[in-house]
Amino acid sequence: MQLLYGASANWAFYEQLDEARRLQGRALDALGFGPRETPSRAIWREPGLTLKAYGERSRPGPAILMVPAPIKRAYIWDLAPGASVVEQCLASGARAYLAHWEEPQASFGLEDYGERLILACADAIRAETGNSNIFLFGHSLGGLLAAIFAALHPERVRGLVAVAAPLHFDFARQTGALGPVMAELSRSGVLEAVTGNLPGSLLSAASFMASPETFGRDRLLDWLRAWQDYEALRNCLRVERWALDELPLARRLVSDIANRLYAEDAFLGGTLKVGVRTAAARQVVAPLLIVADETCPIVPPQAILPFAEAAGAADKRLLWYEGDAGVAIRHVGILIGANARRRIWPEILRWMQERCGQ
Repeated sequence: MQLLYGASANWAFYEQLDEARRLQGRALDALGFGPRETPSRAIWREPGLTLKAYGERSRPGPAILMVPAPIKRAYIWDLAPGASVVEQCLASGARAYLAHWEEPQASFGLEDYGERLILACADAIRAETGNSNIFLFGHSLGGLLAAIFAALHPERVRGLVAVAAPLHFDFARQTGALGPVMAELSRSGVLEAVTGNLPGSLLSAASFMASPETFGRDRLLDWLRAWQDYEALRNCLRVERWALDELPLARRLVSDIANRLYAEDAFLGGTLKVGVRTAAARQVVAPLLIVADETCPIVPPQAILPFAEAAGAADKRLLWYEGDAGVAIRHVGILIGANARRRIWPEILRWMQERCGQ
């Protein structure tokens, strides 16, 4: 992709594009289309991370740590009343916590996102609740990070919910449209040519080139479907505002994804080195619930089902998401869509409550 071959020479352009997109997002805020988040408390901060807690400190119930993808801002999990996983978790009686990824250090890699930072969250939750093990809910790349943590720390995980999460990788399109993008990132020399973070708009542009249907045509069609539904249209605008909120990507994390996951499929193959230890799918022994989307080109079933087979959990369940109108980008529809709210999340939360009694 010429976009990537010329990226290192045009770094300033992409950084300026990041800021321009953020300015557009703030304009949508001024028009009333920004996120309407649930009141929260920050219970842990460190470079690259703010852990937010919801509800009273003395609230009973199982503890859920929601792990977003470290690509955009975490508030897609809590976009607005009626389009919020946080809201649904609180309504179920759970104690809800959300990892808000902040601007990272360029040296942050899988060891940081897949273990160190999630462990810091788990420790902070234990300090507040007394719960030594938690439920992990991860979406997209966040689901992969949660699965890696579950493999390395099975004693800290009460259950794992991986939602539209890529867990099996290759450079071809078989396991998702981003495979060729990662192949070019690995081969182009871009990741070796820079020392700082990658501008978020670089990945946004590359994603559009990889799947113009998902990030272009289908987006427009969803707008047309939502046109007669005022609340669905507002949610579309809120998703567009979220998509403009570019978060820089840690150079080492992108390198690890391209060279250790896509090139080697090391997690599924059982050879993924995380610090001095090895993480493998077979080490994921906590109760496992996987949510997949049969028609998603970004994370198709082929990127998920081999992991479901290889995971060591004796207790496994698979749910299928059938899509929503009024979500702009289908890949995030499972977090904010009306159909997901009616059918998927009640099942997930019921599954969690059942495991609390075991």
